[in-house]
Formats: sequence, structure tokens, C-alpha cells
Amino acid sequence: MEPMSSSPAASRRAAAIARHLAGIPAAKFASLLEPFSCLGYVPPESNEQPPAFALGDLRRLLDGHDLGVRDWMFRVMEQSTLFCSRHGGPGPAGRVFASPDFNKDKEGQREATMRRIGYLARRGVFRGWLTDTEGDAEAELRRIALLDCIGVYDHSLAIKIGVHFFLWGSAIKFLGTKRHHDKWLSDTENYVIKGCFSMTELGHGSNVRGIETVATYDIKTREFVINTPCESAQKYWIGGAANHATHTIVFAQLHINGRNEGVHAFVAQIRDEHENVMPNIQIADCGHKIGLNGVDNGRIWFNNIRVPRENLLNLVADVLPDGQYVSTIDDPDQRFAAFLSPLTLGRVNIAVNAVYISKVGVAIAVRYALSRRAFSVTPDGPEMLLLDYPSHQRRLLPLLAKACLMSSAGNFMKRMYVKRTPELNKSIHIYSSALKATLTWQNMTTLQECREACGGQGLKTENRIGIFKAEFDVQSTFEGDNNVLMQQVSKALYAEFLTAKRKNQPFKGLGLEHLNGPCPVIPDYLTSGTLRSSSFQMDLLCLRERDLLKRFTTEVSNYLAQGESREKALMLSYQLAEDLARAFTERTILQIFLEDEKNIPTGSLKDILGLLRSLYVMVCIDESASFLRYGCLSRENVAAARKEVMTLCSELRPHALAIVSSFGIPDAFLSPLAFDWIEANARSSGNE
Repeated sequence: MEPMSSSPAASRRAAAIARHLAGIPAAKFASLLEPFSCLGYVPPESNEQPPAFALGDLRRLLDGHDLGVRDWMFRVMEQSTLFCSRHGGPGPAGRVFASPDFNKDKEGQREATMRRIGYLARRGVFRGWLTDTEGDAEAELRRIALLDCIGVYDHSLAIKIGVHFFLWGSAIKFLGTKRHHDKWLSDTENYVIKGCFSMTELGHGSNVRGIETVATYDIKTREFVINTPCESAQKYWIGGAANHATHTIVFAQLHINGRNEGVHAFVAQIRDEHENVMPNIQIADCGHKIGLNGVDNGRIWFNNIRVPRENLLNLVADVLPDGQYVSTIDDPDQRFAAFLSPLTLGRVNIAVNAVYISKVGVAIAVRYALSRRAFSVTPDGPEMLLLDYPSHQRRLLPLLAKACLMSSAGNFMKRMYVKRTPELNKSIHIYSSALKATLTWQNMTTLQECREACGGQGLKTENRIGIFKAEFDVQSTFEGDNNVLMQQVSKALYAEFLTAKRKNQPFKGLGLEHLNGPCPVIPDYLTSGTLRSSSFQMDLLCLRERDLLKRFTTEVSNYLAQGESREKALMLSYQLAEDLARAFTERTILQIFLEDEKNIPTGSLKDILGLLRSLYVMVCIDESASFLRYGCLSRENVAAARKEVMTLCSELRPHALAIVSSFGIPDAFLSPLAFDWIEANARSSGNE
């Protein structure tokens, strides 16, 4: 074959290259041919300035309580090979990372979860969780702190424990009476029995009032007959039911002499001591899920099973032997709300767990961004750290600020819950609904951004962030669908507004006292100093909430005037309802953080908190159209807030490592990506 002749264009390019090479000195030319030295990992601590504040001081603010208990819990897990299966990194012993093995199938993950529970029980982690007779707030906070740490390790483990203690156990403790406590609490705490919580059905999730399972009282035998009358009534997504649970709380419509007394809670045994399913009960597996496969979610059908009259949890209502129905609460709505009370702690735990997972994700992404370099701004200059790019700062540092402010909100919610009184129940429900929805949504946003900010490394399961997305996605819909919860918040605010106007009384509670004063006035021109002012920030968020509450109530009133029912009017006003619930929650989070900030003495930490707070508010403005849509801010002021975000990010950048180091999360509970990611991916590491 004849060689192909060169085209004129190719000849011109070859001549240009020859002229270029001819003009380069020999020494320079030789240096161009020398191989580049390999990249080496440099720990972030080597490049960053020493912390400007005491890390322990910020940790005390963010964790809020029981720091020693948390450290002990992390050590308990680190000390067992059941929790630490990944070794790597430099040094003769290697670095230990605590993480479940997600390569196991769902049965393997479920059995691993139970083995870990057994280990924690032997170490005394659960001692007194249900049998502690003191019942003081500090003891309850300690239990929540322990669960916080367990949730950082594995969501499945936290959920499996949470269902057993905080749903099944709390229902026995707080909906039952002495006869139930004596029979089941000690055995529950010691895992002699394993409990689950059968509320959700295939046909009804958020609408618990509509569940179709029926419990009919048989006066002759003094028993309740529990039945699944149709397929949509099967209990669904019941954590623990598929493999391990021996007992369950069954929520069912109570029928007595043909009269439906509404939803009540009953105790039923679903497996015997040999783990055989009890007669007239059918259990099936919900199957493989996108995450949380260490929890054995199951489906349950009841075929006219009989339970003793004494198995009705009767603190709120009871059925006497002769079939007479009695209750300490006359109002059916209040009685129904009392039966749902076990869910409140679940929402609190979910919201707080979401913040801790956000902190893990942000800590990994920030540490990686402080050691990974890419591109350079000059032809021969060094590559820049990712976190030195303003765009990368904008991606991660607002997430850091939100995690810090939401930590304060979670602590506020925990303290309110453990000091609960009947008078506080309504506020606890509203706060837990608003914060559960907002904090879990933010967790998913945080994980997605952190995953992308870590590039391909974020996809690796061992680096945690990617798998967290699948593991924690469920938080948006269990223990209350987030959209439904936020609608409940707006409805509650609407009710507060009507009550205050009808009684001609000032607003009290839920932080709504700002509605009693004059309407805040926002300056026409906002300087950087004004934007960072805490008084301006509160005025702005209060103004938006006030305005949206007025708009929402007006729109509902207009629909009512057109002949719509109250429920239909509220439903048609969903757009304003969504904006109002968000405004309430963001104002609440800011207000809580300001209280914490106020207690910090003047100094560098207080300055850092001011940066975090200001960045949170500016990002709220930047990410929500409501400030511009409803005229709270002009276009120019919204643009000024957007510009301030970039300035605040650059000022917060030198403190990023110190802040994530204040989260109190041990190195073992981060991931290889947060440390020497080059060594972790070396051929000798043996990782697949």
C-alpha cells in the first residue's frame, strides 16, 4: 500500500511545531520531557491556620448535651469488629473506619443488625431505657444522645432500636397502665420480646383515622377480635415484622355493639418463643428497598385473632368487662391525638438524626475539598484546593451554616420534648412537624451537593455520602409525609390566628409574639452591615411570616365566602400554606440560634456564629422567591443579599476545618475520603 500523502494543513502544523521546538533551549526542552512527580496527600491540618476558637466550646453548643455519653457510645462501637470492618490508610495498624457492610444481601444486613443490637445490649447501652422509674428529663436526653451516635453509624440499626424502644416501648409506657408496664417493659428492655408498631396500612399512611383494621369487642369472652377485612387493610412497612418481632402494637378501629369508637391501640403476639408465626396471622416481607435493608419491614394480616380485654392500652380509654366504653378524654379529636403521641418522639429523633448525617456529609466533603486540588490559575502555578474556588465555597459553606443552625433547632426540640406537659403538647406537635420536614429535606439536599462536590469518589459506598442518600431518603415520608406535616403547620398557624382575633387576645407561644407589635420596616437600601445585623434578620423573617399569615388567612376566608368548606378552602390555598410553613420554620430556626448565640461571650467564637447566622439568612433569601414574590424585599436588595453570600463564604472559608472538627464525630465514623484518599485507593489497599 502506498503511504498516504500529507495534506497541506497537516504540513503547515508540522512546520509550526518544528519552528516552536527549534526556539526552545536544550535544557528547557529536556525539563519538559521529565515526568511530573506524583501527587501526595497533604492533611488539611497542615495547610490550615490553627482554630480561632476552642473546638470544645462550639461542640458543646452544637451537641447540646451529654458529650461524655456520646464519646463513650462511639468508643463502644469502635471497640467491636461487628462495627469496624474497614481498615486502610498509613501506619502499621492502619486506620479503622466504622461502617456497615452494604455488600451483604438484605438477609445478611438484617442479621448483622441483630448481632449489633445484642452486642450493645451486653455492653449495657439500653439499661434503664424503659424501666428507669425516675423518668427525669436528663435521663431521657441521655437515651436520645445514645441513639444520635448509633444513627451516625447506621440508619438501619437506629431505626431497628427506635421501633423497639421508642414506638413499641413508648406505646406500652405512655399509652398503657401498670398492668402493661409490669408485663412487658422489663422483657422489652432485655430483648426477651421484640416489639414492632403496626399503624401504617397499604391503603392508609398519613391518614391514620382512615385505617381499616377492625378490633371488635366480644362481650361473652371478654376478648377483642382483630381482623384485616380487605387487602388495603394489611399492615405495611412494619419495621421488625418480617423476621424478628414477637409482639406488635396494633392500631385498629374499635367496634363495640356496632358502634365505632375510633382508632385504639392493642397488644398482639405475632410470634411464639421459637419465632414461629402465631395462628391466624400471616406475615410477608416488604422486599428489597433502595436503602435501610438492615430493617426487616413486613406486612401483616390478622384473621380474626383474639386478644384479652386487658391488651387494650387503656391510659386514655378503656372497655369494661360488660362492654361499656369509658375515657378520660371526652373530645374524640383530643383522644385521637393522644393515641398518636408515640410518634412525636419518633419525629424528634428523625429530625435530629438528619442533622447529624448532614454534618457527617459536610465534614467529609469539606475535608476532601481541603486536600484535593484541581487546575491552576497560572500556566506554571500549583493546582488550587477545591475549597479555594469561590464556587466550591458557595456549594459547601451554606450547607455548613445550615447544619450548625439546625443543630440548635434540634436541641431546642429535644429539650422541649423531655420537659413536655399537657399544655405544651400542641406546640411540640407543631415544632416537631415543621422541623422534621425541614431538617430531613435539608439533609437530602446536603447529601446530594456533597456527593457531587466529591466527584466520582462520592459514588463509592465506603465514602458514605452516596449510600447515605439511599439510606436516608425514607426520612421524607415516614413518621409523617413532609408535605402533609408542613400543611399541618400552616393549619395550626391559621387556627392560632383565628383564636387570637376571636378572643381579641395577643398571640402567645410558637414565637408568634412578634405579631403583637408593629410591622417591621425594611430599609430601602441594605448595606453589608445591615444585612448582617441580627435585628434586621429577625425583622425580615418576621415580616415575611406576618405577611404570609395574613395572605393565607385572607385567601382561606375568600374561599369560605364563596361557599367552600373549611377543609376545601385550606386545600385550595396550598401554595400560600407551603410558603407560610417554610417562613415559620426558617424564622424559628433563626430565633433559636440567636438565643444560643446570645449566651456565648464576646470573642472569636461569637464572631464565627455571627458569620454562620448571617450566611444562613442570606442563603434563605437567595434560595426562596417568597421575599421578592410578596414584596418583602426589592430586586436590588435581593441582589445585595446574593452578593453578600459570596463575601460571607470567603470569610468563613478559613474556619471551615475548625467548624467541622467541632462536630464531635470521631474520625472512624467519617470515611477514607476525609483522610488519605490516595493511600485508600492504592493497589496495595486491597479495597474493591
